[in-house]
Amino acid sequence: MASTMFERYGGFASINKVVSSFYDKVLDSPLLSPYFEGSPVKQLIDHQTKFIAQIMGGPVSYSNDALQRAHSHLKIDSKSYDELVMLLEETLEDFNLEQQDIDIIKKDIMDRSQFIISN
Repeated sequence: MASTMFERYGGFASINKVVSSFYDKVLDSPLLSPYFEGSPVKQLIDHQTKFIAQIMGGPVSYSNDALQRAHSHLKIDSKSYDELVMLLEETLEDFNLEQQDIDIIKKDIMDRSQFIISN
């Protein structure tokens, strides 16, 4: 029996599918898409897949300092962050993750908002 969310949901390959779908929604969002203009989306999907994998108990580790360094220049505001979290939650639901697991992922991401929101 799988012991972590990461294992239960199929590891990196499955999480990458979720994150790719999530980025489709993010890039369609008039509020969020400007943050990603000119960004290497494939690379962002790879980083986000590893980050979500970490939250789910996978073998990756991102420090809060690294998150802050990666996002500080973007001047992300709380409205944009809330939209991002809402789209992630919607995507996790689309992929039929259990609600308790969605809540754990969402809480972790909300708890890190101070390292990403800078405006």
